[in-house]
Amino acid sequence: MIVSVIGGTGPQGLGIAERLAIAGLGVIVGSRKEEKALDIVAKAKEEFADYDLNMTGMANEDAAKAGDVLIITVPLAAQKPTLEGIKEFCNDKIVMDATVPLETAIGGKPFRFVDLMEGSAAERTASILKGTGAKVICAFCNISNSHLANIPEEIDCDCLIAGDDKESKEIAAEIIDKIPGVKTIDCGILEKARIIEKITPLLIGLNIKYKSHYGGLRITGIPALDKE
Repeated sequence: MIVSVIGGTGPQGLGIAERLAIAGLGVIVGSRKEEKALDIVAKAKEEFADYDLNMTGMANEDAAKAGDVLIITVPLAAQKPTLEGIKEFCNDKIVMDATVPLETAIGGKPFRFVDLMEGSAAERTASILKGTGAKVICAFCNISNSHLANIPEEIDCDCLIAGDDKESKEIAAEIIDKIPGVKTIDCGILEKARIIEKITPLLIGLNIKYKSHYGGLRITGIPALDKE
């Protein structure tokens, strides 16, 4: 299985790509410019030479075409143009979206949420990709970039996901759970992304308040989860 991280040269995307490649998956890092992706991947391979990473860099369009599963890691302002650029390559694929509607998209503060007409960024992605058969899943929204970059330390945080297709969520969970310390929690239908995405600015605000970079959350007290 090849996982393509679209917009993967930023802190979040690169952290996800490195974590999954270290876990043994084939990973493609996508960027608007292929040269940037290749440069970022070369540096990652040098930094983590002990892991023999199966990573390569491509332009976003080529990465989307080559990937079996796509992970969207772009700012809100870049979400629509990025998706429109890769839409033709999303047919029947699992598309995990980590986009969060933060006020920074309009020059505001990172701990404030922007309400979207579609209800959430993930639902916006589903709307843009309508007709392609893509299975959109909200994922990775509540794991901080600092956690992702803190390799090889385990990540003390659950990953909340939401989506309308059960089988796709199970596959997504198998991928996400390869990251040490992370436990994927299926929160239900895609509409639940409206709640999941709002946790991000809360965590950002807590990190600012308590001068940390590693604020996260665990879901506890649910017997069914404890048995897994």
